[in-house]
Amino acid sequence: MEEARLIKFLSWIEEDVVFWDETSRLLVPAGAKAIGRVLAKAEGVVAGVEFVEPLLRRMGFEVDVHRRDGEAVQPGDLIMELRGDARKLLEVGRVLLNVLMHASGVATATRGLVERAQRHGAKVAATRKTLPGLRALEKMAVMAGGGDPHRLSLSDAVLIKKEHLRFAGGVGEAVRKAKEGTSFTKKVEVEVETPEDALEAALAGADIVMLDNFSPEDVKRALDLLKREGLRDKVVVEVSGGINEENVEDYARLGVDVLSSGGITHSARALDMSMEVIPL
Repeated sequence: MEEARLIKFLSWIEEDVVFWDETSRLLVPAGAKAIGRVLAKAEGVVAGVEFVEPLLRRMGFEVDVHRRDGEAVQPGDLIMELRGDARKLLEVGRVLLNVLMHASGVATATRGLVERAQRHGAKVAATRKTLPGLRALEKMAVMAGGGDPHRLSLSDAVLIKKEHLRFAGGVGEAVRKAKEGTSFTKKVEVEVETPEDALEAALAGADIVMLDNFSPEDVKRALDLLKREGLRDKVVVEVSGGINEENVEDYARLGVDVLSSGGITHSARALDMSMEVIPL
C-alpha cells in the first residue's frame, strides 16, 4: 500500500517538475541542505500528515511531526518540519502543501458537522463523492475529522440505488435478492425515496435504509412507520442529500443514526498553510 502511495505522490510531483526546477537549478547550489517548516495560516483540523510522512521519509527527508491527523491548529502553529536536499525540498513543497491543505480542509469540514450531529447522538459519514485518485487521502481526512468513511469502494457492501431498482423489480425484491446472493460478511443498504419504501426495505431485511433527499418531515414519517412496525431498532437509518452545517442538527435531532455528506469531500475549502524554506 505504501509503495502504491509513493508512486502516486511522485507522479504528482512529476506533473509539477516535468524535467527539472529551472529556478532552483540556477539559484540553489547543488548539494545544499535546507529545512522546510509547514505552518498553519488558518484555524482548523490537520489531516494528511499520516499519508505523507512515510513517503517523505522514503524520499530521503528527515521529518519531525508537530501536529498529527485530527489535532486542531491555529494560525502560526507548526505542523511539520522536513530536513534534506534543498532542491528536492523546493520541488516537493507545493505538492506537499496542496495535499495537506486539501486533506485538512476535508477534516475541518467534517469536524464541523460531527460536532453538531454528536449533540443528538448521530454519526457523520462520507460518500463516494471523492476526487479521482484521492479517495484514500480524503477518506483518511474524514476519519481525522471524526467522521465515518462509509464505503471505500463498490466492493465493500451492497448499496442498492434507484438505478438498481429499475432492474431488480422493486425495493423488497431487490433487498431479498441481495441478501440471498451476497456474502454473510456484507451489509445490505438500500436508498429509498419515500417513507413507504423505507418500511418495505426494512421488512425485506435491509441492514441499512438510506433516506435520500428527504425533508425533515418525511424523515420523521419514515421513522414513525418503522417504530409502528417494531423495526426501528433492527435497521440503521441514514439520511443523505444536501446535509450541511445549517441543517445537520435539524435532521440529527429527529433520531436518525447516520448523516452522510458528499460536500465534506468534494466541496471542502482547503485549510490555508505555508512552508518556510531555510538554508542550513
